[in-house]
Amino acid sequence: MSHIEKSGTSLASVSPDDEAWLARAVEVATQNVADGGGPFGAVVVRDGVEVAAAGNRVTRDLDPTAHAEVVAIRAACQALKTFSLAGATLYASCEPCPLCLSAALWARADRVVFAADRHDAERAGFDDREFYELLARDRSTWPNPVVEHRIPRAGEPFEAWRSHTSRTPY
Repeated sequence: MSHIEKSGTSLASVSPDDEAWLARAVEVATQNVADGGGPFGAVVVRDGVEVAAAGNRVTRDLDPTAHAEVVAIRAACQALKTFSLAGATLYASCEPCPLCLSAALWARADRVVFAADRHDAERAGFDDREFYELLARDRSTWPNPVVEHRIPRAGEPFEAWRSHTSRTPY
């Protein structure tokens, strides 16, 4: 499982190379701002080698999921020809939002290491606090309804999956 690290609250040890890779993520983020994008950058590293780097492309691509970490994860998986980033570290210029953290966990990155935190992002006008707080609350209190409406065929895709003998587990 992945570990999220933050100075003073580390769940895993910091490696000697972390500072250089974080500097690379910050460089990507800063260049992304110069190119008209958001101030976020991410780098995926495996075995001491950069696999992919990306800046935030939300406004450029008109894609609300094109956060730097997600774009870097997508590119790394394509480069490695796998959906698993086991053995890799995701370096982010800023603390990953819930979307990006979930993507890193689903990608099975060994570690997630970030430089700036959510409070730095908030000072620049990016307040992810609302999403962190929302996910901690009961769904019935959410401003956008998330509703389960079970239909008789709801389980069919899972039955098809279980009986598909050549599926790729993940």
